Amino acid sequence: MKGSTQTSAGWLVAPLAVGDPVSAGLLRQYFEDIVGRYYDRPTTTSEIDGILAEFTSDDLAPPAGLFLVGYYDGAPAGCAGIRVLDAATGTAELKRVFVRGSARGTGGGPVLVAAAEQAAREVLGAVAMRLDTRKDLVEARALYAKMGYAEIPAYHEDPYADHFFEKKLD
Repeated sequence: MKGSTQTSAGWLVAPLAVGDPVSAGLLRQYFEDIVGRYYDRPTTTSEIDGILAEFTSDDLAPPAGLFLVGYYDGAPAGCAGIRVLDAATGTAELKRVFVRGSARGTGGGPVLVAAAEQAAREVLGAVAMRLDTRKDLVEARALYAKMGYAEIPAYHEDPYADHFFEKKLD
């Protein structure tokens, strides 16, 4: 795959247009997962359709963003998006990190985050990466802490964001 990053443990990460059917499918699953967890119930198709319309991922496309798809043993199994948050300070933002349930526990989260950091540095020229997450996404918070992200004060207002992190990209 063009622009792909070979990784360990059966994972390969490559950029893919955010509007590609594979990307769209992963984003739908991402929102099904986080919305279902937030409300502690399965989501409906119409709910997800509305959320996808309200919370678009259009900013995860060149020239100021990028969408990455992780393939595990050749099948699409996860994603991560990055976008320029503040060009003047060289700050990017990590968004939409997701690993399908069937691929969890295979190391996909760290692989996707590392690939996003590399792309933020090399493609977007970022020197720092920020992100937000929710208090109920304990696995995500643990992953970010393990990968060197430090909690910071809120850098934006969002009723669905409880924790904010930043990492300098050396």
